Amino acid sequence: MHSEIDELIHVKLEGPMAELLTKVNPKKYHKYLTEENGKKVMYVELSKALYGTLQVALLLWKNLSGFLTKELGFEINPYDWCVANKMINGKQCTIGWHVDDLKLSHVEQVVLDDIANKLNDKYGQETPLVVHRGTVHNYLGMTIDYSEKGKVKFTMPDYIDTLLDECPSDFDGTAITPASNYLFNINDKAEMLDDDHSTEYHHLTAKLLYLCKRARPDLQTAVAFLCTRVK
Repeated sequence: MHSEIDELIHVKLEGPMAELLTKVNPKKYHKYLTEENGKKVMYVELSKALYGTLQVALLLWKNLSGFLTKELGFEINPYDWCVANKMINGKQCTIGWHVDDLKLSHVEQVVLDDIANKLNDKYGQETPLVVHRGTVHNYLGMTIDYSEKGKVKFTMPDYIDTLLDECPSDFDGTAITPASNYLFNINDKAEMLDDDHSTEYHHLTAKLLYLCKRARPDLQTAVAFLCTRVK
């Protein structure tokens, strides 16, 4: 919402979302409320970048990278445009980001606090930025652990526990390796799954795919094959 939209974009609001604007500002919006097929509808033009639109990712990158380079003196990493670096007090400071989540690193805590405060001054006017400090962080199902000097560990125990809890009750037992020796054998005469079981299979396979790409590469062979059977 900090970025101005840079082209003409219209959005169609339906039902409660359309009526909500008339309650927020009746004088401004009520005259634009109409009805289509018995449903309240309003067409609006965006003035700000809206989360979920195709344009927002690039606009956010331009906004954030511009602030980091022009106002804080960082340089964008030529190998990854969502990483910025700057030498501060003789040591490298690195900022990496994914959408609107940032990870800052530097040997001096005071440097990190100063940058966090400047980011908050820029982007936290409506709601202050949430800051997590320390050597262990939880992000998108991953536990990122820097507590051992010179190493970083990615683990996902809570994610795995939740995934196992979602599995059917007959999914039990143990295995020495993620992939059995009959993994690639296909029974051409097997019946197709019904809609409910097909959805469940797709859901669990997608969660396993996320897991193997983040912290469990040992699962990739088995999961890759499971993905070929989704349809």
